[in-house]
Amino acid sequence: MIKALLLVDIQNGFCPGGNLPVPDGDKVVPVANRLIDSGKYDLIVASQDWHPPGHGSFASAHPGAAPFEMGELSGKPQMMWPDHCIQGTLDAELHPALKSEEIDLIQQKGEDPGIDSYSAFRDNDRDASTGLSDFLADQGVTDLDVCGLATDYCVKFSALDALEMIPGVRVRFIEDASRGITPEGVAAAIDEMRVHGITVINSADALHE
Repeated sequence: MIKALLLVDIQNGFCPGGNLPVPDGDKVVPVANRLIDSGKYDLIVASQDWHPPGHGSFASAHPGAAPFEMGELSGKPQMMWPDHCIQGTLDAELHPALKSEEIDLIQQKGEDPGIDSYSAFRDNDRDASTGLSDFLADQGVTDLDVCGLATDYCVKFSALDALEMIPGVRVRFIEDASRGITPEGVAAAIDEMRVHGITVINSADALHE
C-alpha cells in the first residue's frame, strides 16, 4: 500500500483576504498540517491555481460580465470569477502557514487562458492532462486522500478525476480538512463523491488508523 495526500488549492486567494475567499478557508491549514506531520503518508502533493493575467474565466476578461454569474468561455458555459491566483502574485501563493516544505510535488493548473481547470488532474474539457495522475501512478499510489479548497469545485473534481485516471486507486475525501463555497454546494458535492465510490472521512480517521 502506497498512501498519498493531495492538498487542493490551499492558497491565499481562497482564504480570507484573498481575491476569491472560501468561507473559513484558512481553517483547513492546521488540519492539513496535522495530516502532513502524521507520518501516515508516503507522498504529499498539492495543486496550485496558476492563472495567467486576463484568464478567460475572469469576469474582467468579458466586457459587461459580473463575478459569480454564468457566462461563456470557448463556446461553453462558464462561471465568471473575480481575478484570482494570478501567476507570480501573493494571491496565488500557498498559504504561508501551510507546511509547504514537506510537499513532494506542487502541481500547477489553470494556465491555459481559454479553459478553466478545477481538477488537479486535467482541464474542464477533460482533454489536457496536468500529468499528476501519471506521476502518482508511477509512484505506485494505491490510496489517495483528498482535501482542501473548495469542496464544491476543485476538491470534488480532483477526487472524481483521481478515481477515474489512476488505475485501481482508492480515494477518500477528508471533510474537516476542506471548506466549500456554499452549504448546498458542499452537500451536493459530498453526495456526488459518495455515489462514485469515494469514502468520506474526517482527519481523525486518517490520523488514528
